[in-house]
Amino acid sequence: MLKIFRALYLFLNIAIIIALLTIHFFYKENSYQNSLLYYTFPLPIIILIVLFLAIFLNKKLKKYNLLIAFILLVIWLGRSFKIHFSEDIKETDLEVVFWNASHNRDFDDAFNINNSIPDVLVLVEDGAYNIENYKLKYPKYYFYESIRGISIFSKTPLKIIDEITSKYKTNIINFEVEGISFYAVDVSASIDVPRSWELGFVNEYIKIKEKTVLLGDFNVPFESKFLTNIKANFNHAFNKKGNGFRETWFWNIPLLSLDHIWISKDLKILKAEKVNTWKSDHSMVKVFITN
Repeated sequence: MLKIFRALYLFLNIAIIIALLTIHFFYKENSYQNSLLYYTFPLPIIILIVLFLAIFLNKKLKKYNLLIAFILLVIWLGRSFKIHFSEDIKETDLEVVFWNASHNRDFDDAFNINNSIPDVLVLVEDGAYNIENYKLKYPKYYFYESIRGISIFSKTPLKIIDEITSKYKTNIINFEVEGISFYAVDVSASIDVPRSWELGFVNEYIKIKEKTVLLGDFNVPFESKFLTNIKANFNHAFNKKGNGFRETWFWNIPLLSLDHIWISKDLKILKAEKVNTWKSDHSMVKVFITN
């Protein structure tokens, strides 16, 4: 009976690992159903599952699970852990910050977490606040609150170009600061709305690809095929100049890179940072660029 149980567990162990690896490396986002599994089981989760399964294997078989977990760890670190030397930041350079405030925070929370007031700040899913109070508190600066759940701050004059919302509540605001075009993006997180629809909407809307910054919660990881068009025209700020893990979600645990800042290739990225915080389940991301 014990031999049968061990044989069944070994079969289950192999089947689970093959299924997880097939979803992650082969099926990925080739269908709506597979994409949900792909987002649910990023590499850190798969590594933990493989290690957990190894607990109940005998010593001879356990080493294979440990080897698989080690290989996956190397792949994950190679993808996600970045090491770069940042360049000197000058007063004339632009500090741009994005944060998903998780419905509970406002501009002051963002300023405090950032340890300074940046040149440009975009919040999505922010908490309730009175924008007139901020205009009184910071009379030299510029604020904009959208009914679409995106808030914008700038130290210099801020020009709103356009706002648009998809049928399924993906929101985009195109604005301009210091001659640079910005697209603030908040992609719908609804699990019953395919990301292919919403990222297709984003890709179709973004027309300006020079002197441009895209920033927001795209709700797909960096490896997503739905970011292919953006990757062709923009540099990922953290990939170019960040240090540490790229993933911004969940609660400081590096599971998924959902929050991104993309910089057009004619702008120079000097430094990129991810700021962990317990005030949201999303980390803050920021970049320094020279105009």
